[in-house]
Amino acid sequence: MNLLAIAAGIKQKESVNKIVKKFPPSDFVVMLFHYDGIVEAWNDFEWSAHAIHVSVMNQTKWWFAKRFLHPDIILDYAYIFLWDEDLGVDNFHAGRYLSIIKKEGLEISQPALDPDKSELHHYLTARDTRSRVHRRIYKKIGRRKCDENSTNPPCTGFVEMMAPVFSRASWRCAWHMIQNDLVHAWGLDFQLGYCAQGDPTKNIGIVDSEYIVHYGLPTLGGVAANKTDAVTPEQTAQNTKLSSSEQQVPLSSHQPTGRDEVRKRSYTELEIFKNRWKKAVKDDDSWIDIVQQSQNQMKH
Repeated sequence: MNLLAIAAGIKQKESVNKIVKKFPPSDFVVMLFHYDGIVEAWNDFEWSAHAIHVSVMNQTKWWFAKRFLHPDIILDYAYIFLWDEDLGVDNFHAGRYLSIIKKEGLEISQPALDPDKSELHHYLTARDTRSRVHRRIYKKIGRRKCDENSTNPPCTGFVEMMAPVFSRASWRCAWHMIQNDLVHAWGLDFQLGYCAQGDPTKNIGIVDSEYIVHYGLPTLGGVAANKTDAVTPEQTAQNTKLSSSEQQVPLSSHQPTGRDEVRKRSYTELEIFKNRWKKAVKDDDSWIDIVQQSQNQMKH
């Protein structure tokens, strides 16, 4: 069996229903994380009676995942689909997807995004109509050149956080990276190579033949902020002063009052995550960078 876990609100009820119907009950258990506290209203769907429902107000998918998807608890599932609710799945077939990632040996994957209809953040996740699976891109992004020699995300070894799919072994690793006191997963996607159970340039990939649409609909925080008023990660990083103990940043008392506050919060947590990663590497004398080690072996 496999697990489909979705953070869901009642406003996206029909969208979630379409997603769930793509996952046959003979192969999947469905788990809904209700961030709006509304559970009974889902009862008119036949599959709801067999799903696992977890309800906590105003929490995110990764907050739920850290608390309710402990690797020992979900040990019986071969693959964990940890998906957002705002995905279009007209061109996705779960059975074919499973067959592909097993054959390709993908420990971490995601369906490709339809670039014409999706909110697209990274070129790597866009669908390549010429292939069934791709693991890297060949493109110049700003000052970064992604080519056959690239070994780092987001050129290769990378998936986004809206529709990741983990093998049992890779999820055990990724779960330990999720921070207890942070509600977003920014930064985690760039470190998933350490959970690839080997070479991330081979074991992490984008499945093009089974693709989805990411609508990018706002959930927590209400309506989307005006794009001209959006705060960039760089602006937030400049305005956020983090001490080594991070005591100046309130981690649990903040309640978002709008989409702009949710966005600011996510950028702040990205900086916290990156600082913690750097400090952990510096403080651990036994640390071996297995990703860098693998990259060096490839070059030689």
